[in-house]
Amino acid sequence: MLSNEVRHQLAAELAAAERDRVPLTPLVDRHPGIDVVDAYEIQLVNIRGRLDAGAKVVGHKVGLSSKAMQQMMGVDEPDYGHLLADMQVFEDVPVETAKYLFPRVEVEVGFVLGKDLPGADCTEEDVLDATIAYAPSIELIDTRIKNWQIGLCDTIADNASSAGWVLGKERVAPADLDIKAIDAVLTRNGEVVAEGRSDAVLGDPTIGVAWLARKVASFGVRLKAGDIVLPGSCTRAIDVRPGDEFHAEFAGLGSVRLQFDRP
Repeated sequence: MLSNEVRHQLAAELAAAERDRVPLTPLVDRHPGIDVVDAYEIQLVNIRGRLDAGAKVVGHKVGLSSKAMQQMMGVDEPDYGHLLADMQVFEDVPVETAKYLFPRVEVEVGFVLGKDLPGADCTEEDVLDATIAYAPSIELIDTRIKNWQIGLCDTIADNASSAGWVLGKERVAPADLDIKAIDAVLTRNGEVVAEGRSDAVLGDPTIGVAWLARKVASFGVRLKAGDIVLPGSCTRAIDVRPGDEFHAEFAGLGSVRLQFDRP
């Protein structure tokens, strides 16, 4: 467990690394005593700072949503980060590659909430009832830690390695699509680089959203109507190179694309 002073110091270091694009050595190497509570508190210090500066929370993302990733990190549950309005990127606007340190993309089925979710007792049925639509999505992830050499507390403190997100135009009601059986294909510059299915996310992405609603409730946060939730990736993460153009196609759900500029 870290002191409040050290938590704020590490939050400031992460914020500076993101702003100045100078990566840090892993927090867990420098502070072996750091735990998950410390890491979430560090994340929240920076989120509160951005909110005070005018940013707005528009949703959350779930990370470590595959069993393989959980085993690699030595944990038995996912983690989460915040999606802020100023993190959104767009299909028709090339992303400024130089803004990021080690960018990667992930393919996700986004949930758009039509009403508030319950908190501590949220179930998968509550998630389906509250979801107004699924949407094709690509999450842009990044780390402020050198070369993705992250431990669990590194990624949690670093807003679960989230950096941006884009939704495609299509919206499909949950009643019209089996959330556990959506095949996804990601191409980079026309070449297939990843394939997967939505049940790669905990066997059912609604499990991740329900977990998230329960988890954030312990911090006094509720998932609300209008929020976007990214429950985890259907595929492995793919490295971004300057000039890359990605296209993700989801069976029954449409597509989404994301292009990066070439400085």
